[in-house]
Amino acid sequence: MKKILFSSVLVALMSSSAFAHTALMSCFDNGDGTVTCEGGFSDGSSASGVQFTVIQNGKVVIEGKFDKESTYTFKKPEGEYKAKFFAGEGHEVVVNSKDIAQ
Repeated sequence: MKKILFSSVLVALMSSSAFAHTALMSCFDNGDGTVTCEGGFSDGSSASGVQFTVIQNGKVVIEGKFDKESTYTFKKPEGEYKAKFFAGEGHEVVVNSKDIAQ
């Protein structure tokens, strides 16, 4: 979990270091066939309403928005996929399924 969070933070810092607040997201496997991703910003701002997508083989297979708790839970697709937090240019975090641990 720490490894995933560190990786997410590192990617976010590298992709948007010029912005006042950095997008953050970490994802974890719930062990029941679902995955929960938690989003937010480095200044403590909520990710409520921020766009969330799951991409598999270049196609969006799940699309939604973070809830009021800044989380999004989805049914884990078969095979590899990417979970994407997108709050506008420079505020994007992508987590690969292989980096999501139980």
